[in-house]
Amino acid sequence: MRTPSSKNRRLLQGNEAIVEGALTAGCRFFAGYPITPASEISEMLSVRLPQVNGTFIQMEDEIASMGAVIGASLAGIKSMTATSGPGFSLLQENLGFACIAEVPCVVVDVMRGGPSTGLPTNPSQGDVMQARWGTHGDHPIIVLAVSTVLDCFDITVQAFNLSEAYRVPVIILSDEMVAHTRETVALPPVDRVEIIDRVSPSMPSEWYVPYEGNSRGVPTMAAFGEGYRHHVTGLVHDVRGFPTQRADEIQAFISRLFQKITQGFYEIQITKSFMMDDAEVAVIAYGSVARSARRAMSDAREQGIKAGLLQLITLFPFPRRSVESVLRQCRAVLVPEMNMGQISREVKRVNHFACQVEKYNRIDGELIRPDEISGKLAKL
Repeated sequence: MRTPSSKNRRLLQGNEAIVEGALTAGCRFFAGYPITPASEISEMLSVRLPQVNGTFIQMEDEIASMGAVIGASLAGIKSMTATSGPGFSLLQENLGFACIAEVPCVVVDVMRGGPSTGLPTNPSQGDVMQARWGTHGDHPIIVLAVSTVLDCFDITVQAFNLSEAYRVPVIILSDEMVAHTRETVALPPVDRVEIIDRVSPSMPSEWYVPYEGNSRGVPTMAAFGEGYRHHVTGLVHDVRGFPTQRADEIQAFISRLFQKITQGFYEIQITKSFMMDDAEVAVIAYGSVARSARRAMSDAREQGIKAGLLQLITLFPFPRRSVESVLRQCRAVLVPEMNMGQISREVKRVNHFACQVEKYNRIDGELIRPDEISGKLAKL
C-alpha cells in the first residue's frame, strides 16, 4: 500500500475512487441507470466526464446502458457502466454480445443482498457466479474484486488495461461496504500510472481483417469511422466478422477467445498474500471480507496461531495456481463469504484432498467480522 504524502492525500469513498480510477485510465464515456449502492459512480461521472470532454448519458435502463457502452467502445472510446445486482441481471444479454464481438469495456457491479430487490442497502457477495456465468454460452471473461478504497482506484485502472489489452469485457465486483467506506488514500500522479490502449491496425484499410488471429490471439481493433471495414454481429463469425456455419471456423474462433485469456494468465490472475511465509492455517477471501480477514490474521497470531491470508483480486479466470500453493502449504483453509459458498466451491474443486477446507457464510446482510474469522481459525 502506498504511503500517503501531505501533497496528494485524499479522503475518498470506494465509489469515488472507482470514478478516479476510470478517469485516470482514460474512460470518456459512461452510460448507466441509478441504483443503490452504485449511484455515486453515476452521479460523480455526470459532473466529471464533461470536464474532460467525455460523455455521460443516463439511459432508460441497464439493457440500453450496456448497448450504449458497446457502441461507444466500437467508436474508439474507453467506456464503462456501473450497477448493482438487479441491473447486472438486465445487462447480461448485451454483455454476451460484447464477449462474442470482443468489445473492450468495464462493468462495475456493487453487490447488495438479493435475489430480486433483496437488501438494497446491505452488502453481499451473491453475484460472484453471475459475474462468471450470467450471460449464456461457454465464454471467457475477467472478474476482479475490490477490498479497499485504494483497491477501487488501482483495480479500476487495471480493469481498463486488461479490457483494452485482451479485447474483453472486465467486471469489477464491489459491494455496499467497500462502496461507502471512506479512507485516506494517496493516489499516484497521472503520469506515473501505466495506461494500456487497444492496438489499432497499422496496415492499409483494404488489408484489414477485423478478427484475424495473431500470436496473442488478440486482433487489432479499428474504430468505426476511421475508414476500416468492420462488420459486428452477435453471431459466431469468421475472421471478417460475417456469420459462419463452417465447423472449422467456429472451432478456431471460440478457441481463440479462450486462448487469448489463457496466454495472459500471468498478468490477469492477481492475488495478494499476507503472513503466508510460515502459515499453517490460512484464509482465502476477497472483497470486503478480506478486510476483516486481515485483522483476523493479526488477532490469530497474537493467540499463537500461525495464520495467513490469500486475498483474491482476480476471481475469474480462477487463480488456481496461487490457491493450490496455499492448499499444499497449510493443514486447513477457511473461506469466508457473504453468500452460501460460491468461491469456496472453486477452492474445493482444486483441492484434491491436499488439506481441510472449511467455509463460513453470512447471508443476513451483515459483514463478516474479524472475531468471527479468528474464532473459526482457532477451531481449525
